[in-house]
Amino acid sequence: MDYEQIDVTTLLPQQPPFVLIDHLTHYDGAVTTTSLLVRPDNLFVEDGILDACAYVENIAQTCAARLGYINKYIYHRDVCIGFIGAIRNLNVVRTAHVGEQLMTTITVREEVMQLTLVDATVCVGDETLCTAEMKIAVRDE
Repeated sequence: MDYEQIDVTTLLPQQPPFVLIDHLTHYDGAVTTTSLLVRPDNLFVEDGILDACAYVENIAQTCAARLGYINKYIYHRDVCIGFIGAIRNLNVVRTAHVGEQLMTTITVREEVMQLTLVDATVCVGDETLCTAEMKIAVRDE
């Protein structure tokens, strides 16, 4: 499947202007990757720089895209609502600039019932901008 052809808004509960991923670029059972081109009209951009707090939402939306893909394309269900349960070991190396292409990768460490624990990395090319651990809780429908 060409993941980049999927409209990410069909995978996410968030909608514009609060969408912080452009494309799902990779999915397998353990690893999911998304991309985001930092644009000047992004809600988190000021003076050409993406605020570091955007990384948290970008990582969370990468988790949401993973879950949305699973629900829509594997289980043929509706998109679920998830919540950030915890963020640990957030390390921001530098903030991104307008025009840079972020690649965000999450690797599932553990899934138990409605909780998913992931390791996340946000990169531009080979440069790591941010790393974190995130716990996502999914609302029981």
